[in-house]
Amino acid sequence: MSGLFITRTSSRHLKLFHKLFSQTRTLSNSCQSDENIRRFISENTEVVEGRSLTPEIKLRLFTPDCRFWTERPELWPFEDPYWAIYWPGGQALSRFVLDHPEVCRGRTVLDLGSGCGASSIAAQLCGAAHVVANDIDTVAAVATHMNCELNGVESPVCVTDNLIGSDPDGFDLILLGDMFYDEALATSLHSWLDRCIQLHGTRVLIGDPGRAQFEGHNIRRLLQQMAQFELPESVREENYGLTCSSVWCYNPEL
Repeated sequence: MSGLFITRTSSRHLKLFHKLFSQTRTLSNSCQSDENIRRFISENTEVVEGRSLTPEIKLRLFTPDCRFWTERPELWPFEDPYWAIYWPGGQALSRFVLDHPEVCRGRTVLDLGSGCGASSIAAQLCGAAHVVANDIDTVAAVATHMNCELNGVESPVCVTDNLIGSDPDGFDLILLGDMFYDEALATSLHSWLDRCIQLHGTRVLIGDPGRAQFEGHNIRRLLQQMAQFELPESVREENYGLTCSSVWCYNPEL
């Protein structure tokens, strides 16, 4: 599995990662209790801190010392473990929130495609009034609860329904990182985010390290760059070809 994780930033490898795990999955998440999932996460991840753009946030992640870094993919019992990686777009987004707490303070926040929950944690640390973490993987929801406990913050409401395309709730702010790795998903996101803005005046912040699917999508011309961060050396090593990650504000009037 190390090859899959080490080369995880390109679209081709993301699709290969998805294909391998989808074809060899052996257990349904719904068959597992939260207690069993918690135990599995504890036994197969490591607490990582200080090796990202947000050293103040601790997260349970895959590292080279973890069993499933090199284990055969068919032995993995759940959905694709995107939650076990702190993706560079999410790192930039969380760093930006921590550097600008007024963005979240007193606001209702949706962390879309929340994964490990880092952006939710950042929003909580900055005084958000209400945070919802949305990821269609139920294991990600458990991981988010565990990561919140690590950081001494209240767990967000975790929603595992696919919210993209649904009637949007009136969130003040939507945070999403590393979601533009697939063209069809990016197009669906674009349409749904437009509705959120039109109906509720929602502010949308996007974290992305400059993937080709993001840079080449129509939404790119409607984005205003808010910040750019140089990735730490350890993150660069894990993400071939990427040296920085940016945060963008979606403004459909541009």
